Amino acid sequence: VQLVEAGGGLVQAGGSLRLSCAASGLTFSSYAMGWFRQAPGKEREFVAAINWGGGSTYYAESVKGRFTISRDNAKNTVYLQMNSLKPEDTAVYYCAAAQRWTYYRGNRNEYNYWGQGTQVTVSS
Repeated sequence: VQLVEAGGGLVQAGGSLRLSCAASGLTFSSYAMGWFRQAPGKEREFVAAINWGGGSTYYAESVKGRFTISRDNAKNTVYLQMNSLKPEDTAVYYCAAAQRWTYYRGNRNEYNYWGQGTQVTVSS
């Protein structure tokens, strides 16, 4: 299984970025997908998740209304559209795949596979 993130970079506060995560080696449409992030010196935290068909999403309170998760099962890709970025959004962003969509979808232990991450830096 491979999850490959792309789209990170340096952006000014208030700007936007769109992350993508291309999956291979798994039946993508059978997996829930999530985005997590990890800032220097901090634990990895949940950002957003989407169920198999894309009909249900879930967000951390800190990004609700600013970030949008979506997926294209025909392309085996999940996206994270990030708007109104803040310096505190600076982190390495990881995508992850989960075999189950449960109440604990915000818990990193629910996820079976992880990408290598992409750096997002928001300057003030």
